Amino acid sequence: MNQTIAVIRGDGIGPEIVGEALGVLDAVAAKFGHTFTYKEAPMGGCAIDRFGVPLPEESLAACLAADSVLLGAVGGPKWDGQPPVNRPERGLLRLREAMGLYTNVRPARMFADLAAACPLRADIAARGIDFVVVRELIGGVYFGQHTTTEIDGEQKAVDIMSYTEHEIRRVARVAFQMARKRRRRVTSVDKANVLDTSRLWRKTVTAVAEEYPDVELLHMYVDNAAMQIVRDPGQFDVIVTENLFGDILSDEASQITGSIGMIPSSSMGEGTRGMYEPIHGSAPDIAGQDKANPIGTILAAAMMLRYSFDMETEAGAVEAAVDAVLKEGWRCGDIMQGGGTPVGCREMGRLIRERI
Repeated sequence: MNQTIAVIRGDGIGPEIVGEALGVLDAVAAKFGHTFTYKEAPMGGCAIDRFGVPLPEESLAACLAADSVLLGAVGGPKWDGQPPVNRPERGLLRLREAMGLYTNVRPARMFADLAAACPLRADIAARGIDFVVVRELIGGVYFGQHTTTEIDGEQKAVDIMSYTEHEIRRVARVAFQMARKRRRRVTSVDKANVLDTSRLWRKTVTAVAEEYPDVELLHMYVDNAAMQIVRDPGQFDVIVTENLFGDILSDEASQITGSIGMIPSSSMGEGTRGMYEPIHGSAPDIAGQDKANPIGTILAAAMMLRYSFDMETEAGAVEAAVDAVLKEGWRCGDIMQGGGTPVGCREMGRLIRERI
């Protein structure tokens, strides 16, 4: 099979972690007889430096023409002085919207060999952590109108959150379909006791649930959900929620698994083309020092193989290689524990390629 992948290396540690993920994809291609063609698509701060904008038209065109997109991370303090419309993150938001990527899927799974790195009490960690956050991605307050005005010498800022029924229905269906392949439980998170958007969210998700009588639906306020994720994460199977709540809860969920550096994500719309990335930021403080953990990006590449290319065996081979390396005790700095063997970004990538 021949697939074209748009590659956004991004800023900070992005080029390092993406480089190791591409090496893993090359190992998969060699073992299973595929061809992956990579098209560079600069985006983020590096694109601002070179082209003056966070998402050049050529990069957008490359992503729209590709079979899928692999992203490292964008942004950093260097570009904090950019006007809001030209910050690195605006390129990411524009790309999601242009590609129609309305659903973000973030697994929160604790690797058994990293249980000691879990910040929760040992008895909670021992119950296991394995759930998925399904987040609506191109609606809500992030894509609403943003204004700052001055009234009587005082500044006033307004951010508008809005949702339509069809935006809620389509992401809810993703969650229910995913739950059917897991433990058949969906927890819909909102703030329906306060927000009109959440009341519409709850009403619409409840209606969609009637299409999936074999899946249990629970509703939970977002503040309670944040507490329950650290109190008893084992109760969750699939969490579905809107953009802002999902952004916050999925970061919380990733941290309780041991390290944010281990967690991949996929952003999907209609069809099979998606964008795959680790959930962490660009970490400019360790960029270029061979300290970054590439596993989140490598597992994102595995998600790409599974969801965009229908390569289940190949995805499993990558995940098995990661499991094997962790069982052998190899550790990047963010997951280092007593008795582990420290390695850098490049060596971790090499070890995983070897086991493929």
